[in-house]
Amino acid sequence: MTAAPSSLPQFAAGNTAVVTGGASGIGLAAATRYAGFGMNVAIADRAGEKLDAALRALADIAGAGRVMAMAVDVSRAEDMQRLAAAVEQKFGAPSVVMNNAGIGDNPGEPWENGEGWRTLIDTNFWGVVNGTQAFAPMMLAAARPAFIVNTGSKQGITTPPGNLAYNVSKAAVKTFTEGLAHALRNSAAPAVSAHLLIPGFTYTGLTVGATEKPAGAWTGGEVVDFMLESLARGDFYILCPDNEVTRAMDEKRIAWAAGDIIENRPALSRWHPDHAERFAEYMKR
Repeated sequence: MTAAPSSLPQFAAGNTAVVTGGASGIGLAAATRYAGFGMNVAIADRAGEKLDAALRALADIAGAGRVMAMAVDVSRAEDMQRLAAAVEQKFGAPSVVMNNAGIGDNPGEPWENGEGWRTLIDTNFWGVVNGTQAFAPMMLAAARPAFIVNTGSKQGITTPPGNLAYNVSKAAVKTFTEGLAHALRNSAAPAVSAHLLIPGFTYTGLTVGATEKPAGAWTGGEVVDFMLESLARGDFYILCPDNEVTRAMDEKRIAWAAGDIIENRPALSRWHPDHAERFAEYMKR
C-alpha cells in the first residue's frame, strides 16, 4: 500500500473513489493510485476487455472485495444513476468522484455531421453533468470531505483549430465545473469541493497517431501525481505542464486568448496571419 497525501482525508484508506473512463489512460492511473491508498475503487467505462483487465489489475492491488467495474454510457443519465446506486450499495457514498470519461473523435466542421457533434458533446460534457448529478447528492448528504474532479482540457480554454467539437465540449466542462465549485462552496456541506483537471500533452487512448509515448508527453501517472499535489494545495484549476510546455508558456497562451476579447482582435488571433508575428514576439518576452 502506498501512502495517500496526509493532508487529504478524502483519500484515506477505506474511503471510496469512483472513476469514469477508468479502464485506461489518466482514469486507470488514478484508479491504480487510489487502490494503492487502500481505498475502495469503482471504475466505469465501455464494456470490453480493457475494462475487464483494469478490474483484474485493481483487484490484484486492493483485493477483489474492494473494487468493482461497471460498463456504462456516461452520456446516459440512467446509466450514471445505476452506477451511483451500485456504488452506494456496495461501498457507501464516495469521497472522490472523477468524471474523466471522454472521446476525441473529430466530427468535422461546424456545419456538418450533427450526429457526430452530439455524440462527442453528450459524452464529454453531459457525461460530466450526469456523473455530478448522480453522485453529488449522496456526497452532500454524507457531509464528509469529498472531491469532485472533472477532466477538462487546455483546448477548452485556448480553443485551437483542429477539433472544434472537442473544444466546445471541454469549454462547457470548464464553465460547468467553475459554477459547480461556487455552488458547493455556498452549500450546506462545503466539505465537498469541485476541481478542474486540465491535462497537458498526455499519452492516452486519445493520442492521435501514436503507438508509443511521444517524448513531449506525460504519462497518465504523472498527471495523477501532479493532480494530487495540486489538490493538497487546494487548487481549483489543476493546470498540468508536460515535457514540452511549461506553466509559464500556458499562462501566456491563456492570457493571449483572453486578450482577443479585451483588445477586440479577430477570433483565434493566435493563428491569424495578421497576428502571427506579434504572437511570436509576445511568447519570446
